[in-house]
Amino acid sequence: MALNKETLKNSLKTVFQQMSTNDSQENSIEVLADRLSTVIYDFVKTAEVQEGQSVSTTGTAAAQTGQTTTKGIII
Repeated sequence: MALNKETLKNSLKTVFQQMSTNDSQENSIEVLADRLSTVIYDFVKTAEVQEGQSVSTTGTAAAQTGQTTTKGIII
C-alpha cells in the first residue's frame, strides 16, 4: 500500500484528541510520545518500495552477487 498522508493526519488528530481529554498531567509527555511514535511507526511500515530496481552483478552464472544500482522509490 502506498503511504497515505490523510491516514497519518487522522491518526495524529485522534492522538491529540485523546490527549486533550486526559485529565492526568502525570506522565502526559511519556504517553504522548508513546502514542505518536506508535502512529508514525505504523504509518511508515505501510510504505512499499517500487519494484524493478536495476541490479549489477559480478561473478559467473553460478555465483551471482551484487547490489541495486538505483535508489528505491517509496510509493
